[in-house]
Amino acid sequence: MRISDLLKMGLRNLSRRKARTALTVIGVVIGTISIVVMVSIGIGMNASFKSQVMEQGDINTITVQKYSYSTDEKGNVTDSKEQVIDDTLLSQIKQLTHVKYATGVYSRDVQLYSGKYMGYGSVTAMDYEGFSYFNLPGLTLGTYPDVKGSDKLVFGNQVLMGFYNPRAMNSMMSTPITIDPAKDKITLSFDNGQYERNPKKKEKRIILKNIGTMEESNDWQYSYSICMDSDYFKKLYSEYITTLKVEGRKQAKKSLAAYDNIKVRVDNVKNVTKVQKQIKELGYGSDSLGSTLETMEQTSNMLQMVLGGVGAVAMLVSAISIANTMVMSIYERTKEIGVMKVLGCFITDIKKLFLFEAAMIGMIGGVIGIILSYIASYCINKFGAPLFKTLLSNSSMYDMANARFSIIPFWLPFLAAGFAIGVGIISGYYPAKRATKISAIEAMKTES
Repeated sequence: MRISDLLKMGLRNLSRRKARTALTVIGVVIGTISIVVMVSIGIGMNASFKSQVMEQGDINTITVQKYSYSTDEKGNVTDSKEQVIDDTLLSQIKQLTHVKYATGVYSRDVQLYSGKYMGYGSVTAMDYEGFSYFNLPGLTLGTYPDVKGSDKLVFGNQVLMGFYNPRAMNSMMSTPITIDPAKDKITLSFDNGQYERNPKKKEKRIILKNIGTMEESNDWQYSYSICMDSDYFKKLYSEYITTLKVEGRKQAKKSLAAYDNIKVRVDNVKNVTKVQKQIKELGYGSDSLGSTLETMEQTSNMLQMVLGGVGAVAMLVSAISIANTMVMSIYERTKEIGVMKVLGCFITDIKKLFLFEAAMIGMIGGVIGIILSYIASYCINKFGAPLFKTLLSNSSMYDMANARFSIIPFWLPFLAAGFAIGVGIISGYYPAKRATKISAIEAMKTES
């Protein structure tokens, strides 16, 4: 039997019982929509999680901390200790597998002055090469340090917005002043009260000249930072040390012998967890957005499996419906099957006919289901965002309300269509096999 004959006979047989065929197709449509929409929601949530994490900073970066923690079997912290981060540790980390770059980082809280106004910031000093390795916010003014000992500084987007007049009444409650580094003179002081200044010395205020500013971003790590080259920082800090009392001078000098943390650039986000395990073996704690993303993706993948399982249940119901339809069709067409056998049709042709009909039900339902899935996905994204914005208005997850809740990747419709056709063929296999076993003589006796 030719393929064209199978096609004609199959479509004719399906059109005989239009209502029953339509109901069976609707079952496949519902199953297909359930799978596509459920999986697309899982993919959308995964993309939203990833987007949120990436907006907060570089997912390929690990920060090695001074503190290491010991935990019990339940994950509770049982012990913590502060350790020294120095050049020895930095050299060890640079030798670790998958580490692309590592640098020591100094952090100091500072005071800023511009005329009668005062502000605060936090110095982040590292080797100038680090500014090209790490994914830092873009700049609206100036450039990052690009040579050893460079006097270039880059202010986070929030640093220059919080200046106030300390002599005004209720100064901390007044409206913050924004300083323009291109017009206003800015000085910096390390004298934040950590060490006692020699009363014979004046406060050391350093005039800042080569200032750049960062673009606005969600990377809170740098929003209030003043980035500079580590050698330039040591020079400025050493000048500040000369204004301290003897005891404070010793402590401040000692603080320069160790870093506050180490930033590590990993070659691939997939290797972040591996590098963190190696750092833990060295006895140090670390944190990274990459490991946070990995945990969120694992949760998202589990959610996708659950949502996909819900859709699969709906498809299972449609598979039973297809099998029922095909079995009923065999009972109604027993004499027709007998005639086909008497006329010399091969058993394989009869089996192909019933399998073809089952596959057609799956294909039609799958195609319609995919089309409706795109419509459902559009509606979810269109009307879901305003609803979630209202529900999450006071929540930390508010930013997720701006994301697409449902994302249908190009491969999902093809997978869903193939799955629907496959379900149709599998569901029709038993009825098709049963049709081939009908006796031609007994079938001819059957009343049509």
